[in-house]
Amino acid sequence: MALDLEEQEQVDELKAWWKQHGNKVTMLLAAFVLSVVGWNGWQSYQARQSNEASALFDVLRKELSTNNVKGIRGVAGQIIDKYPRTAYAVDAAMFAAKANFETGDAKSAKAQYQWVIDHAKQDQSKDLAHMRLAVVLVDEKNYAEALKQLEAKHDAAFDPLFNDLKGDVYALQGNAKDARVAYQAAIAALTKDTPFKSYLQVKLDALGEQG
Repeated sequence: MALDLEEQEQVDELKAWWKQHGNKVTMLLAAFVLSVVGWNGWQSYQARQSNEASALFDVLRKELSTNNVKGIRGVAGQIIDKYPRTAYAVDAAMFAAKANFETGDAKSAKAQYQWVIDHAKQDQSKDLAHMRLAVVLVDEKNYAEALKQLEAKHDAAFDPLFNDLKGDVYALQGNAKDARVAYQAAIAALTKDTPFKSYLQVKLDALGEQG
C-alpha cells in the first residue's frame, strides 16, 4: 500500500533518527540485557556458594560435637578460604578461634578473631569478636591491647559486657579506680532483675575491700 506524503515524511524522519541514534540505542539495549544476565548469574553464584558453605558447615558441626580440634581447624579453614563472603565463614572463624585458644594456639585465635572484625557484615559478630579477642589478649597479659579492643565502637546492647571486661582488665592492672567506674557503668546499663547485675556487684564490692 502506497504511503501518503505525511506518512512518508514520518518514515523518513524515523530512518534519519535511527541512522543517527541507532547504534547508541543498540548499545544501551545490549548493556541492559547483559546487566540482567549478569545479575541473574551473580544471584545463582551466590546461592551456589551459600549451599556449598552450608554443607561444609554441617561437617563442622559434627567436628564440634566431638571436639575434634584438628577437624574443626581443617573444615573451618576450608569454609573461610572458599566461601569468605558467606555468613558461614564468620561463624566458622569464631568456632576455630575458640578451639585454638582453648588448646593454647593464641596466635591463630587472634588472627581468626581479627578476620571476623575485618570481614563480618553483621556488627554483632564484630562486637563479639572484639570481646573474645580482648580475652585472648588478657590471657597473654597484654592489657593495653585488650583495652583497645574494648574501646571499639559497638552496639549499646553490649555495653554491660564490654564494661565488665574493662573492669576485669583494670583490676588486673591494679587500677581499682577505673575498674570501679567500669563495673558501675556495666551495672547501670542492666535492668534491675538481671542476675548478671549481682555478679557485677560482687566484683565491685571486692574492689572496695581492696581499697
